[in-house]
Amino acid sequence: MTSTLESPTRAGAASPSRYSTFMSRHSSLMPTFAAVVILVALLVGAQMRFSNFLTPGNLSALLLDNAYLLVLAVGMTFVILTGGIDLSVGSVMAFTGILGASLLSQGLPAVVVIPIVLAGGAAIGLVIGILVHYFDVQPFIASLAGLFLARGLAFVVSLASIRVEDPIVLWLQRTRLAVAGWYITPTGIIALLTVAIAFYVLHWTRFGRTVYAIGGGEQSARLMGLKVARTKILVYVISGVCGGLAGVLLTAYSGAGYPRNGIGTELDAIAAVVIGGTLLTGGTGYVLGSLIGVLVYGTIKKIISFMGAEQSWMQIIIGGILLVFVVVQRVIVARSQRRT
Repeated sequence: MTSTLESPTRAGAASPSRYSTFMSRHSSLMPTFAAVVILVALLVGAQMRFSNFLTPGNLSALLLDNAYLLVLAVGMTFVILTGGIDLSVGSVMAFTGILGASLLSQGLPAVVVIPIVLAGGAAIGLVIGILVHYFDVQPFIASLAGLFLARGLAFVVSLASIRVEDPIVLWLQRTRLAVAGWYITPTGIIALLTVAIAFYVLHWTRFGRTVYAIGGGEQSARLMGLKVARTKILVYVISGVCGGLAGVLLTAYSGAGYPRNGIGTELDAIAAVVIGGTLLTGGTGYVLGSLIGVLVYGTIKKIISFMGAEQSWMQIIIGGILLVFVVVQRVIVARSQRRT
């Protein structure tokens, strides 16, 4: 009789345990799933409203028009996962874009110019990373200094737009690989490759695990013997390199470098990363979620273009969605704290 009474009790105790384990393992995916739902709802709603929205051409343009933003969002994901922030990426993109255009106009080949601009972005990221880690400067302040530095350097290079005529750079955007109405350009391929490499690094390497560990608790990561200093600096270097690469993609997309490019783009990148499910507190997030966030951003922008409405609605809608996702993130953090 005793064994009969004990068996249901054990089974009943096991059920909430399994539920709690499942929720603790998968609750971090909730914001990303929400972003996917929002993206699908936007696409379906736009198709019902305009009837010609879900065409291969429009969907292909979603990626290509926002390839530079996707690359910025990848770099921003690394930084935010450690609990930091990088406000310099828009200015780095402008600086590297105008620097590359200037060097190309002087006759330097693209195979030389592109590594130079990537190194320029990495150098600014290195400065920010050193300020954050070794001088204990808040990431907001350190990256704000990087923003002013990069923007100032962009104006030093040129105050006016510089047209790009290099065939290799123009090939990146003008070449289209088309299949059944769908198409992609080398800029889009580069952006997707950046996402794929970042996904591999974050989920399959020791460096990636260290990034997540630092976001989860820097002191704990130190006690575990992880290389915190190197990792914190490298994430800002990666963000700087992504800023430089975005400068190349934007220059290829627009056909010119301009020192005022990218004003406010750092906020767009942060919004895309947050909408994609990366917690601003660090330690939780996915680079594929950032891809979804960029597609949500691009879809809203295209819907507003179809409607012929003012671009101010873009900021209003993105702001509203961002507020919703911040609330969702706070709920997730509160639940995880209660479980611990």
